[in-house]
Amino acid sequence: MNCRNFLMLAVLVAGTTVSFAQSNLLNAKTPEEIGKKTAAQQISDNDKPLPYGYVHDRDVLMGKTVWEIIDLDERINFPLYYPVDSLNIGSDRRSLYDVLTKAIKAGEITEVYSDSYFNTKKTMKDIEASLSRIDTTDPGREQFNAGQRIDEQFIVRTDLGSFHVSDYKIKGFWYFDKRQSELKYRLLGICPVTPDVYTVDNEEQDYIELFWVYFPDARNVLHENKAFNDRNTAMPITFDHLLNSRRFNATIYKEENVYGDREIKDYLKDNAQMQLLESERVKDKIRDFESDMWNY
Repeated sequence: MNCRNFLMLAVLVAGTTVSFAQSNLLNAKTPEEIGKKTAAQQISDNDKPLPYGYVHDRDVLMGKTVWEIIDLDERINFPLYYPVDSLNIGSDRRSLYDVLTKAIKAGEITEVYSDSYFNTKKTMKDIEASLSRIDTTDPGREQFNAGQRIDEQFIVRTDLGSFHVSDYKIKGFWYFDKRQSELKYRLLGICPVTPDVYTVDNEEQDYIELFWVYFPDARNVLHENKAFNDRNTAMPITFDHLLNSRRFNATIYKEENVYGDREIKDYLKDNAQMQLLESERVKDKIRDFESDMWNY
């Protein structure tokens, strides 16, 4: 029964990913026809992300919430970062940051918060205040002090874009499902990390958490948008599938603990190597729980 369900799932995923490749590429007679789908294709592609199965609290034998950071300088994480230039590429390819911000502006993602505990909601107006800065050069200040109108050439505007995103922070829950006897992971939140707009031009930049998105609320949007598949461009992968299947590399920087969920860097200061080793220790502790269940 489990094997049959797995095969059905594999066929469903394969079918959805194939349908979102460059539609009509081999049949288009003009460049304008590339990407256009027939009515039948649109109906068949009108699917939803695979729903999470219901998990009763009594079935969770062990659980641990962890916070991780995804470094976008690592090659395996490039599909989450590129493309950063959306002007010279097709409309079907966007970075994860552009997908999230566009959906927030359109109201398709509403569960946006300022912290990873999802306590304080954050509006698009609050986010935009962190994305832009308007400054005046010295000649402009002289005009202002003299009571004159400031020329536009002396007004400098700085905007943060997708190319400024350095990392993503994610919050997830590892749990052992005793009904299915396996260790599972559920992604709860994701947050783009960018330089502070007021320090973006400095040599030493301050980095901020731009906003936290409650992941289940964003699944429909992330399912409709595709990440680049370097191994097979005819089969792009949805951002929802990429993140849920953990096709990225991340480092644990915090776990829930008795000390108020303190970060690793708070008790292992100024020692990057020991911090990485501690991150691996936390990861192994979670993984070993499953393997220890079968040791007698």
